[in-house]
Amino acid sequence: MILSDALGIPLIAAVLITLSIGSNDTSNSLGICIGCGIISFRRAMALFSLFATLGILIQGRRVMSTVGKDLLALDHRILTVALLTSAVFILAANWRRLPISTHQVIIGSLSGSGLAFGADLNYDSLAKIVVSWFISPLSALLASLAIYWLMEKTISRLPVFQIGKLLSGLLLMSGLVVAYTTGANELATILGPVIYAGMLSESQALPAGAVLLSLGAWFLSRRVIETIGHGITALDPYSGFAAQFGAGGCVLFFTALGMPVSTTYCVIGGIAGVGLFKGARTLKMELLRRIGISAVLTPIVACLVAMAVSRVALLP
Repeated sequence: MILSDALGIPLIAAVLITLSIGSNDTSNSLGICIGCGIISFRRAMALFSLFATLGILIQGRRVMSTVGKDLLALDHRILTVALLTSAVFILAANWRRLPISTHQVIIGSLSGSGLAFGADLNYDSLAKIVVSWFISPLSALLASLAIYWLMEKTISRLPVFQIGKLLSGLLLMSGLVVAYTTGANELATILGPVIYAGMLSESQALPAGAVLLSLGAWFLSRRVIETIGHGITALDPYSGFAAQFGAGGCVLFFTALGMPVSTTYCVIGGIAGVGLFKGARTLKMELLRRIGISAVLTPIVACLVAMAVSRVALLP
């Protein structure tokens, strides 16, 4: 198998992954708003597209550098296998309505393919990324707990009609923060390898990625939105804001550090934190268990599959 001749394969795979990020990660930003009935699906998609585009244009370069340059030296063979493996994983997860981390899939696939092809993997950079995967959702959980507790001590004392109006606006604002980080962090993770492997220039990749992300959000996001908006615990604007604001602040922090963390798992951590505050019985533990197992197995399996495919590609 001569991967160097298949020039269009990694670009096709990158297109599929970017569409899938739009379909999978729209739920992270505005799924709660939609689930709470604050905003319509159509308006949510328009706002998501705008703020995700701003994110990749304004703050996406640090994460792109971490994934595309610091992790390992990329070539066309590594990128082809890694992106094909990632595309299959992400599309399958979306179809099964299970939120997964595109970061974990891409990082795992890049690492496995790179090792198979003899690239020098930067284990220090990889270790920092993996540690951030574990710390970020826990941080979001703790942040959401703290925010919810603070709201109980302050906002809850206002008249009911004022609380509802205030929280609806705050929840939408926090959703837009997460939409921004989807561009700055999630989209940057896939564009970084494409740019640093020399397949597209930055001026070509950034607008193309933003358009594809928006298309994925508009046409493919409804299934995962149902899981995030309703599936883990019952949400209202009050609890939804605490969960989402905690997650959004967490992702912004790690984005500033250049770490590709999972917006998906940060939002899930935030929702779980609110559920714990209400009482563990409000959580759908079976779904959380499935998501937790997926979080552990996804990068490992992606790495092993990409490594195996790369070994096959090396056969005469």
